[in-house]
Amino acid sequence: MKLRLTTVRQDRQGHLLLFIAALLVVFLPVAPSTFNARPQQAPCCGPIIPAGERLAAILDGMNVESLWLAQEHVNWETGEPDRGGEDEGPGHHTHCSAFAAAAAKRLGVYLLRPPEHGQKLLANAQFEWLGSAAAQKQGWQSVKDMREAQRLANRGSLVVVTFQNPDQNLPGHIAVVRPSEKSFEALQHDGPQIIQAGIHNHASTVVRIGFLNHPGAWPDGVRYYVHTLPQ
Repeated sequence: MKLRLTTVRQDRQGHLLLFIAALLVVFLPVAPSTFNARPQQAPCCGPIIPAGERLAAILDGMNVESLWLAQEHVNWETGEPDRGGEDEGPGHHTHCSAFAAAAAKRLGVYLLRPPEHGQKLLANAQFEWLGSAAAQKQGWQSVKDMREAQRLANRGSLVVVTFQNPDQNLPGHIAVVRPSEKSFEALQHDGPQIIQAGIHNHASTVVRIGFLNHPGAWPDGVRYYVHTLPQ
């Protein structure tokens, strides 16, 4: 009899332990990381396809952070200083438009450039030209919004973002959109990813930052244009 009571008691203890374990599984808080882990955000504008990777490599190969430097007169096509640091002639300030024209030429595309227009106030002139019939004949098309601009760059097309200064005696700005698999939230906050020359040259920054020195540019004053590239 004593053996049987001991066995029954052990069975009850075993059932109780199983019951407690079940309660712990149900009611113990799940590790915070489980609830707080955010799913990986999908790119806003599609993946970077091989053509986009080739575009990025060509743009990176231009070494914009070492060339087309502000406050030096430069050869528009190479970005190399060509008159010495004391020269104060035309083209001796920033070189966003020269870099954009040089990038387009390297990609086999015409964008308004010297000698058709000098480096001085070239970005303003490029803004007007890109919206003209002459630019359309050269293969340029307007892009409806920044999401489409980033998508086209990811697919390997040449996309520029440009702003015309309301004061025609002051410079505008232009940059090249570079491929980026950024999230929709990042796109909404910062705009497309760009490469640019300017007061500060950037191999990779965003439209919001790149156009910061041009009041009225971001987000509604800029315009996007695209030119497809041979695959």
